Amino acid sequence: MNTQPAESIYQGFEQGPIRPPSEAHSLLIRVTRNCPWNRCTFCPVYKGSEFSIRPVAHVKRDIDAVHQQVEKLRRLENEPARLTQAGLLDSPPEDRPALNAAFHWVAGGLDSVFLQDANSLIVKPADLIDILTHLKRRFPWIKRITTYARSHTIARIRDEHLRAFQDAGLNRIHIGLESGSDQVLERVRKGVTKAIHIKAGLKVKRSGMELSEYVMPGLGGRALSRVHALETADALNQINPDFIRLRTLAIPDTVQGFKDAGNLRFEKCSDHMIVEEILLLIENLNGIASVVKSDHILNLFEEVDGRLPEDKSKITRPLRDFLALAPRQQMQFQLGRRLGLFSRLDDMQSRHRLARVEEACRRLGVTPETIDDVTDQLMKHFI
Repeated sequence: MNTQPAESIYQGFEQGPIRPPSEAHSLLIRVTRNCPWNRCTFCPVYKGSEFSIRPVAHVKRDIDAVHQQVEKLRRLENEPARLTQAGLLDSPPEDRPALNAAFHWVAGGLDSVFLQDANSLIVKPADLIDILTHLKRRFPWIKRITTYARSHTIARIRDEHLRAFQDAGLNRIHIGLESGSDQVLERVRKGVTKAIHIKAGLKVKRSGMELSEYVMPGLGGRALSRVHALETADALNQINPDFIRLRTLAIPDTVQGFKDAGNLRFEKCSDHMIVEEILLLIENLNGIASVVKSDHILNLFEEVDGRLPEDKSKITRPLRDFLALAPRQQMQFQLGRRLGLFSRLDDMQSRHRLARVEEACRRLGVTPETIDDVTDQLMKHFI
């Protein structure tokens, strides 16, 4: 693993492979490549790729390249016919990545920037502040700058450096908590403990930055489902993050060793069990003012959404309503959701949509007994 800036020749504007769904309209600026840990058994993203830190000068050149293209696009704002093509045909090939990024950002409102890849806070504090300062200099209007970071990294950063990041414009950090259970964290090789997660979360909160914690329902499997939910709720209660975001476990075919990870045989939870697990988690979130979001296609419900504590009954209602359905109705919603026909339970009231789901059930031979195997395969397309 190369954690030092590579002294390579600038190869042009770069973007990494992922960003949070909440950053769909953000400008993506790549500060590091890949993940410095890269051992989590549930994550297929960076396997086989070496981690490296990009030279600050290269990152700043990326920012400058986007700035140049944004200025060009803004000059064409009153000429829609030209704006839609905006030099895509005439620009030299080396300019097109930055132009595409700028075009996407202009369309998204120019409000936010996301620093890639998996752990941007691993760079030297002075270097990150330099990058943030340059971003604000080029785009003084941006409202939000965010990044992924590992709890293990944040726990070792001095509080004054975190505050300096906030002063320089970084105002939200996304952390993959995944679980608050040490049993689960060890088993999936997360490389962090519950105590470190809590320490890191509290450090971010003290800095004045917003904190978004990601929880992975199903990560404990059948054997550890209950402890996963309860220990995760306890960790979140101690941290009180601004956002709690759900990302249901999906195991891609490329992750071969996951089912044998740890000393306990992994048995994947059914959708029904994951709904029960999420309900147990939310029921045990107490004394916090977090916003719960279910903003990912891997999740069975989009409507598990609201602010604690006042919206707890609203957040849990679709979970309880689903558990009260007959097995065939549960099967219909599961398949309809994975096929993109349903996003809310109320969508089942549409005769047209329900008929399409029934036809898919007949075509695929889906039954209440086989639905989880079918949806497992469908979910792999979203990873």
